[in-house]
Amino acid sequence: MGAGELTHGGATAVSAADDERDLPTGTVVLPTGRISAARMYEPVGPTGPFSAVQLARLDEALTLASRETGLDFSVYLGELGADSRAAAERLHASIGPDATRAVLVAVSPGERVVEVLTGDQAFQRLPDRGAKLAVMSMVASFKEGDLIGGLVSGLRMMTDQAGPAPRH
Repeated sequence: MGAGELTHGGATAVSAADDERDLPTGTVVLPTGRISAARMYEPVGPTGPFSAVQLARLDEALTLASRETGLDFSVYLGELGADSRAAAERLHASIGPDATRAVLVAVSPGERVVEVLTGDQAFQRLPDRGAKLAVMSMVASFKEGDLIGGLVSGLRMMTDQAGPAPRH
């Protein structure tokens, strides 16, 4: 009979001590037979393209742009497909009744596409020329690998072009 073995009426059983030798460090077999394992907690990092600090910068830029101009600014980052303009128009329309005073910046880095859409009211304050200048600035930053910097800079430029919200 080997060490750690119990005999009951001719049957042999292996003790928990033998089972535990084969388990990884930090793991134990409880008296009930359940295996309990201690593991180091590793927080899940961001799964998107931006860190928490970068997201805060983008959020602040969007908030300031909307507050200063009275227009609703939003950013879409993702694939737009073969007809990027149509996809951006669908995204802009999904804003709903407020789309008339909304500005959407749609960026698809993988497809190397930037679309800026303005509603009717927003267009009165942010004409194509102002949007194109902002897009050129964003693209220059994107080429340098600075996605967040390009978005923030573009939002600031469009804010300056649109000017302060009209007072009623």
